[in-house]
Amino acid sequence: MPVGLDRTDKALLNALQGNARLTVAELADRVSLTTSPCWRRVKNLEDSGVISGYQAILSPKALGYGVTAFVSIMMDTHSKEIARAFEQRLLDIPEIVACHNVSGRYDFLLEVVAKDLESFGEFAREVLQTLPCVKEIYSSFSYKSVRPLRVIPLPG
Repeated sequence: MPVGLDRTDKALLNALQGNARLTVAELADRVSLTTSPCWRRVKNLEDSGVISGYQAILSPKALGYGVTAFVSIMMDTHSKEIARAFEQRLLDIPEIVACHNVSGRYDFLLEVVAKDLESFGEFAREVLQTLPCVKEIYSSFSYKSVRPLRVIPLPG
């Protein structure tokens, strides 16, 4: 169940999604609060799990990753133990930057970065295809990121 957010909470969340490095004083100024109540509200949002962390947004291109692939994986078996072991294994692969267990024909959708197409091919052959219980792999490649920042819409 979503937590009840008032207008000030939403303003805080919008400001932090835009720039999580704002100081409490800057944040308080943006939402018309003094620093102590602002800090308490942010702390409450963190404690309730609405804010689950803070992270720097890195540029894959600037770090030498010229390819982003979306990889759909079909498993050949669907036991709970195998799925959990598979998920745990994916967490140890740094090239996988996002992973979702999905409905439909495929079981998992991965977002993968690679230096170039050749290195992605190597990754697919030497890493993904060697994972246990993988029946089928289907890859699509991103031409460009149209919406690179993940901003969560706030409820009405």
